[in-house]
Amino acid sequence: MLNREQYELNEAHILAEYAALSSDNHGRHYPQSESLYRTAFQRDRDRIIHAAAFRRLEYKTQVFVNDEGDYYRTRLTHTLEVAQIARTMARALRVNEDLVEAICLAHDLGHPPFGHAGEEMLNRLMKDHGGFNHNHQSFRVVTELERRYAEFPGLNLTRDTLFGIAKHETDYNLSESAGIDPRLRGTLEAQIANITDQLAYNAHDLDDGLSAGLIEPEDLRELEIWQLLCQRLGWKEMPVKLDEITRHTFIRELVGVSVDDVLATTSKQLERVKPKSPLDVQEQADNLVCYSESMFQMGQALKAFLYENMYYSFRVVRMKRRAERFIEQIFATLVDDPRQLPKECQLEMQQRPVHRVVADYIASMTDRSAVLEYRRLFDPSMRP
Repeated sequence: MLNREQYELNEAHILAEYAALSSDNHGRHYPQSESLYRTAFQRDRDRIIHAAAFRRLEYKTQVFVNDEGDYYRTRLTHTLEVAQIARTMARALRVNEDLVEAICLAHDLGHPPFGHAGEEMLNRLMKDHGGFNHNHQSFRVVTELERRYAEFPGLNLTRDTLFGIAKHETDYNLSESAGIDPRLRGTLEAQIANITDQLAYNAHDLDDGLSAGLIEPEDLRELEIWQLLCQRLGWKEMPVKLDEITRHTFIRELVGVSVDDVLATTSKQLERVKPKSPLDVQEQADNLVCYSESMFQMGQALKAFLYENMYYSFRVVRMKRRAERFIEQIFATLVDDPRQLPKECQLEMQQRPVHRVVADYIASMTDRSAVLEYRRLFDPSMRP
């Protein structure tokens, strides 16, 4: 049987010198004895998977709300797809696969119901009370909001995993909250988690858009990435429709060419910089995990295309507006009379302002629990 010490020795032997080693982790805020058979990062991963916030991702919107169909991505399937792609990259680059996986599995825990529509509305409602950002909320979920242990709030993850979550690329800088020097970049593991999130939502949102009929092959004609993939797949004529197998083939090729490009470009960056430690990676002026310039530009064009043709399509906009009304009205009535909150939330108001408690309560909801809460608050025929 392999024990933790043997796993740690294997890491030191196999992983690159710029990788984060479990044996050299930066500890936990609340000291705990280590597991006999799991490394510190494996333990972090397991704690995230068993968290209530992780289970709720199954019923939280990626693009399409849950009642639109069973086969569209949810926050949970998106998270699992990000983790799977990131593990492949981590293994190829000889960095810590367990740490990468833990960061990926936690990166969307703070998303409210109804996807970005829910986040935008909560941020608007919290404008004068500290705002709302799902990256910051993910950090708060694992450090204070998740309640599973009598000895401490949150999940007591290693600082390495927390730093990776905090360094998820966003306009909202979490360095100060996480106690990190804001001048430092993420470790290679954190950078892999970040770029894989971007890669996955571009590819898989396109897949869902094609599946839903919001996007047709003809619409993609002018995109350079579409032309490249058609060439790689040997498609001499543009298909009028993509059947299920052809669509899967196309998306698989898109993910594959993107991963290949990141690995090739990152390998060149590592050869140029020759980092000798994780800190050498963090002290660089720019991320080492990146696309080539040509692939980056193709990805940006695809992202802009998705905004125009999918995220702003009439079906998605209708879902967005409906979601905003639900959240706005739930928020207003609960702030107006917090006695409508569950008892445990009312107790939280001894520690936090009412607006933050209400925002936390709403952010923890799934799509369907938010709809049910709306009905309980406003539908006279529903029992409270």
